[in-house]
Amino acid sequence: MARLARATPSRRQWSRSARMSIGKVYLVGAGPGDPELLTLKAIRAIEQADVVVYDRLVSERILETIGDGVAQINVGKQADFHPVPQAEINDILVRLGRAGRTVVRLKGGDPFIFGRGCEEAAELEAAGIPYEVIPGITAAQGCAAAARIPLTHRGLATGVRYVTGHRKANEPLDLDWKSLADPDTTLVVYMGLSNIEEIVAELVANGLPIGTPVLAVCQGTTDRERRICTRLAMLPEAAREAAFSGPVLFIIGRVAGLALERSGHIDATTDAVPVVA
Repeated sequence: MARLARATPSRRQWSRSARMSIGKVYLVGAGPGDPELLTLKAIRAIEQADVVVYDRLVSERILETIGDGVAQINVGKQADFHPVPQAEINDILVRLGRAGRTVVRLKGGDPFIFGRGCEEAAELEAAGIPYEVIPGITAAQGCAAAARIPLTHRGLATGVRYVTGHRKANEPLDLDWKSLADPDTTLVVYMGLSNIEEIVAELVANGLPIGTPVLAVCQGTTDRERRICTRLAMLPEAAREAAFSGPVLFIIGRVAGLALERSGHIDATTDAVPVVA
């Protein structure tokens, strides 16, 4: 009996052995699409990964940087189509971590800005899986920089706010429209294409001038990028005519007028008749 007890690992020894075999998960921001906007830390994580679990918003050019021997799992979601539910994604990360894998959970933009990275982090923490968050350049920063406009600028915007224009199961938007309709603030709307008419109507109803400049960017920083510059009143029609294919970001505020001013269409400091560039 004593010999058997010595041969059988104690609970403490078993726990220590399990911890030694557990892998690590990196929650990595892939940035807005251009692979040259990946951080050095993100690149190093991808290079050492056994498995990359990636979202729909990760560009093809970034996926091409993943090594040939690295397993890839596509868990991409889009509006009204979630082939891999979030709970299942959480389970995948936990299972891979418990199997001793080095996992990169690759997300478009930044994992903690409308990326549900915090939910995944909570699951990993509850399961005792080591993880690290590697931030990425968010789409708002990348798209604005590519268009050569600031998100804040003295005399035009004293602050910037990020909001999501879509809710799960197509629930009605629940936003503080009065505070968002601030002409001194740049408003950036993620995932708002399907609700853009409601967004415009609420902003106007709460006092944002109809002549407020807007920049809409589709697939920003990639070789497929498309932009439209317009005024708030014309935005729904302009977005329909553009027939965007892919993720769209809306930058609403006086700073967006700099893009129109640069193209010679308007004076960014006025509320001229709405135009589309």
